[in-house]
Amino acid sequence: MEHLVPWLTLKSVPDVGNLLFTRLVGHFGSPDAVLAASADALARVGGIVPRLAQAIQRYRTPEWIFKELDAAAEKGYAIVTFHDDAYPALLKQIPDPPPILFVYGRLESFFCPIAVVGSRKATAYGLTTTHRLCTQLAERGATVVSGMARGIDTAAHKGALAGKGRTVAVLGSGLNQIYPAENQQLCRQIADNGCVLSEFFLNAAPEPHHFPMRNRVISGMSLGTVVVEAARNSGSLITARLASEQNREVFAVPGSIHAATAKGTHDLIKQGAKLVEEADDILNEIAPQLARPEAQSPAEAHAVAMPLSEPERKVLGVMDVYPMHIDQLARAAEMGIGPLAAVLSQLELKGAVRQDPGKYFVRCK
Repeated sequence: MEHLVPWLTLKSVPDVGNLLFTRLVGHFGSPDAVLAASADALARVGGIVPRLAQAIQRYRTPEWIFKELDAAAEKGYAIVTFHDDAYPALLKQIPDPPPILFVYGRLESFFCPIAVVGSRKATAYGLTTTHRLCTQLAERGATVVSGMARGIDTAAHKGALAGKGRTVAVLGSGLNQIYPAENQQLCRQIADNGCVLSEFFLNAAPEPHHFPMRNRVISGMSLGTVVVEAARNSGSLITARLASEQNREVFAVPGSIHAATAKGTHDLIKQGAKLVEEADDILNEIAPQLARPEAQSPAEAHAVAMPLSEPERKVLGVMDVYPMHIDQLARAAEMGIGPLAAVLSQLELKGAVRQDPGKYFVRCK
């Protein structure tokens, strides 16, 4: 892990935030080069005042950085930098991506990542709706991204796990400070079926100012953000705003007109967020982005190229470039309508098939 020392060192320099870190590494090429640069050279980078340039030039790696690396290795945590292939491609596109991610589990290219967030003080309606929605998303192959907070976030992760799918939890604390504490077991389950990640050092406490930072990562690594139950002062609305600023889709689940927890989501719908009743409302909106090669980001292009499952190969094997009705496909593939519909949804997301009006499906070239 010696190559990570300059990354953690530069990250630990006081007053060097994510934006300045990105500018410095973009200018000099690597953290090593930044730390080796003269104060005059550093001061020529936008946003680096002479005082900060001198502080960087004089800075030396604190001893606790080496202890941090040892602790991460001992616990089996990975440390992924912005330059690593495993770093989420969508997250690289935001203005201030975290230079380093501490990862518990497997940080791989997640297919169709969808953020689902909402109130910590959720109602029974919000919890059951979130669980059902995220189970559907997982069953259709999407990855559920949330913040492992109480309420809606916890229901989102549990729904994804119930759907036998993958889920990602983004923390507002270090990996050694799981918050809330009652989610310790859930944390381990998520790591077994995806990953738990944080941009903060391992022992960082869940400070209030960490959570808006956490929210930009949740929306930044996702194709779209779904808000379920949010009052007008909810932090979930910050995530929705960040998603919009990052040019990502925003969705909202409606609630009762009498419920305070629905005021924020209803405001989002009035402002143009797409109303969600079930997973297909999300996936049908996202699918064209995955299916159009000319509109793909690097992450999306990789998603379309993902290997097909055995049921997906079986369905594609009986299809042609001429439209086939779903009933005809069910007979040819010897599958029930329900399982077939789930497979077709995944194939649509991967750009392998197209649905025409009347439940007709066409194999794409």
